Amino acid sequence: MTGTLEILAAGPMMTVQDRGRTGFLRFGVSASGPMDGAAFAAANALVGNAPGAAALEFALTGGRFRASRDVLVALTGGEMRAEAGGRPLAPWSSARLRAGEELTVGALRGAVWGYLAVSGGIETPLVMGARATHLRSAIGGHEGRALRPGDTLPLGPEPGALPRRLTRPLRPRHGPIRVVLGPQDDAFAPEILARFLGAPYAVSAQRDRMAMLLEGPALPAARGHDITSDGTLMGSVQVPPSGRPIVLMADRQTTGGFPKIATVITPDLGRLAQIPTGAMLRFHALSVEAAEAEARAAARQSAEALADLAPTGA
Repeated sequence: MTGTLEILAAGPMMTVQDRGRTGFLRFGVSASGPMDGAAFAAANALVGNAPGAAALEFALTGGRFRASRDVLVALTGGEMRAEAGGRPLAPWSSARLRAGEELTVGALRGAVWGYLAVSGGIETPLVMGARATHLRSAIGGHEGRALRPGDTLPLGPEPGALPRRLTRPLRPRHGPIRVVLGPQDDAFAPEILARFLGAPYAVSAQRDRMAMLLEGPALPAARGHDITSDGTLMGSVQVPPSGRPIVLMADRQTTGGFPKIATVITPDLGRLAQIPTGAMLRFHALSVEAAEAEARAAARQSAEALADLAPTGA
């Protein structure tokens, strides 16, 4: 162990996350990983970590932290006030935190999920090949749970990067949430599909790392809402008997027995996760081919942004 990060105060649902565990869906273990993959990747890039290094994810409010060695720290996800050793730290940039100094992270503005990356990454034990925390099953991270004051996390070797800042947008900030219809869109009448794509929906307060419940026009299924359970994805839009759509997220169950009217495309998952409670959204349908093209374009935009980081001189 080459250093530690101590949690002095922790915001809601603060967990250790990496890119998630793969290959275990058939055993009922979802991937977990970040709610906003692009913001997570940016935080790691800003401190010189490998893309899949473990970092901290938090909801709405950050907390206070202290490192036992000199490190770089970076905050992403949204706008927030932060100080590293009493010095202002702008979001979407990295700065030095000296051994024993405190990092203070305030509330997010216009976003829900924030990320704190520390140079060297968080090196909690691997569980099924990953460090990602799945809260409902108490797998991974730090004892499989949300972090709390007094927790101490091991850090990996220092990569020796310099402080940098993001200079290009990672993705578009506005626009409808794009989906591919299905796999059970045939369970809904044409007028219900038109309602789903034409009406605004509000993000309700019933949301966590597992799912987001939306408020808006009901979506009754023509033949009822019970189907033979099948696999789910992050972004599956499931419609239970209430008719209120639920978007499944990172800690979702691996199978579901309600029809899935649509699936959010990968490039829009992070933007959807960051929509504040009470805000409105609309859906827009794409073909599979168009969705794949958008995914490739989004990957290029993100890679170009992370390749063009500028030094801060901090």
